[in-house]
Amino acid sequence: MARGWWWARDYVYAGIRQLAIVVQGWNPPARWRRGREDLPEVLLLPGIYEHWSFLRPLGDALNGAGYRVRVVHGMGTNRRGIAETAKRLGRAIERRPAPDSGRVIVAHSKGGLVAKQLLVSEADASAGEPHGVVGLVAVATPFAGSRMARLILDPSVRALLPSDETIVLLGRAASVNARIVSVFGRFDPHIPDGSLLEGATNIRVPVSGHFRILGAVETHRAVLEGVARLDGRSPTDQAGAPG
Repeated sequence: MARGWWWARDYVYAGIRQLAIVVQGWNPPARWRRGREDLPEVLLLPGIYEHWSFLRPLGDALNGAGYRVRVVHGMGTNRRGIAETAKRLGRAIERRPAPDSGRVIVAHSKGGLVAKQLLVSEADASAGEPHGVVGLVAVATPFAGSRMARLILDPSVRALLPSDETIVLLGRAASVNARIVSVFGRFDPHIPDGSLLEGATNIRVPVSGHFRILGAVETHRAVLEGVARLDGRSPTDQAGAPG
């Protein structure tokens, strides 16, 4: 009964975020482009069937803490295969020179898998840190897949099954895990087996839901902590924190 309530609340929140782009506009806030040049630029990458405004609460929190925030365009609704989308992500990032302070990707759900694939591909190419990407903060990402994907007929969702070849290969690619911070809640109806990633920095927040977690202050604080860790800073080095 309680978990059914969480499902309902999660989908209500997702619906609100879907409609928010109509009210708030299709373009990210101009203020997101301004921030401290000594802090890494943050790239937002949403999950499957999501547009950038799903991550607007996180973007506002990051920008309020001094980070320049940009949205990764050209991903559509993130329904393509993980490997193909990771290539698109790389091409989208390289359209602009990397800032001297580097970049951190902050992603939700499948977006975290795409970003990890990018890190793995670049590591396999022995290219160091192309595009200036120093790491990934992933929120509610099914690093080991999700058995709930079997309930959906859409092939783009079923590709998230634990047995999918890409999911299995990404799970074995542990060399980049130290560059990943995984943030997840106490209960995620879409990822019942959790988002724990061995070798990564794992941060559990006292929030339930797959979508609602994006709007929680506790999540914002965890993401800020994660970005600071990847940048080699303590969270107190930032300009501010969400209230």
